[in-house]
This record gives sequence, structure tokens and C-alpha cells, in this order.
Amino acid sequence: MPITDWPAAERPREKLLIRGPAALSDAELLAIFLRTGCKGRTAVDLARDLLREFGGLRPLLEAEQERFCRCPGLGPAKYALLQAVLEMGRRHLAEHLQRGAPLADPQESGAYLTALLRHRPYEVFGCLFLDNRHRVLGFLELFRGTLNGASVHPREVVKEALAANAAAVILAHNHPSGVAEPSGADLALTRRLAEALALVEIRVLDHLIIGDGEAVSLAARGLM
Repeated sequence: MPITDWPAAERPREKLLIRGPAALSDAELLAIFLRTGCKGRTAVDLARDLLREFGGLRPLLEAEQERFCRCPGLGPAKYALLQAVLEMGRRHLAEHLQRGAPLADPQESGAYLTALLRHRPYEVFGCLFLDNRHRVLGFLELFRGTLNGASVHPREVVKEALAANAAAVILAHNHPSGVAEPSGADLALTRRLAEALALVEIRVLDHLIIGDGEAVSLAARGLM
């Protein structure tokens, strides 16, 4: 049965408008993005097929272009549209951390850094630079590594923090494994960077580790 023949309250688009996006399943949200199905399959049917094929919504959203475009109902135009939607989401989060805005809620930085780093297949280390009132000066990705870790050089971190005229920094890196628990190496790196930055009177406020779920804050755990 075509979606247009469904009761209005069950059609994904109408359901979203009536009850809000949180009321929709992953398949219903994806169906709105797809807009149309294929022969003998509604957009919702196609969405369910894709979620089974990729193993969930996140693997689908993070799929490489070649694999994404091989699937029925998808293609370069849909891939470009998806990338635009994802980038808009990241920029929306980034607007809470605009240059010159005070960092009032640490969860904002966690949400932004999670959106920025969680999907990376390799380890990335970066710094959020702040002034003496904890106003955001900017974020800079400093090092990239492999699944086994990134080589982070304190001298480079100090150089970039001074160039940004930062009074404080929030460190961040992702764990591509998805497990955000801090390792002994993470704690040792945090101490090294805090000591190096302290020599030029720059404070390390936190170190966020990004996994599949919420960012883990070393400061919140009393590990700094």
C-alpha cells in the first residue's frame, strides 16, 4: 500500500509535524530523507532494508560514497544531500561555540566535539582554545593517528595555543573503537600537556574522550 494511502497520523512526514521528530523511528526518519521508495517498496520499506543492510542508522550515515551509492534507491545526489544535512548539523552545534561566546555549559563543547570527532575511523587529537573569560577562540585539529593512537607533541600544542592567544584549552581526542574509557596513556598525555602549557601560563580545563556515547570528561572524573 502506498504511503499516501496510510492514515495521516501514520505517515512519517505528517507524524513528524504532529508529534515532533523524536516520535519517529529510525526507518521513518530515513524514509522522509529518501522521499520515495522503489518498485513495490514504499520509502519506509526501503529505509528498513537499508538499516538492515548497513546494520543501523549510524553506519549508514557514515558509509563511504561508493558503498552508499551501490544501494537501491540511493546514488550520488542522495549522498550529496546527506553530507549537506550532516554538515548543517555540525555547524548548528558549532554556533553554540562561536568565536567570542562564553563557554557557559561544558556539555555544549562535549556535544560539538562528539559530532566532530565520533565518526572518524582514525584517532584525532585537537584543542578548543579559550580566552581568560572562557570565551571560545576556536578549535583546531592538531594530530591524526591510526587505530592504535596518535602521536601528540606538546611543543606543537603549546605553539598553537600561544598563536591563538589562549589563556585556557580543552583537549579532545576520539577512540575509534567506540569505547571512551580513558587509558593510562591518555592520563599520561594529559599530565604532559598540562605541565607543558603551565610553563606558558595556559590552563588545561579538561580533556574529553569521544566514543560512541557521550564524551568522557577527565575533569568530571577527578582525573586532572
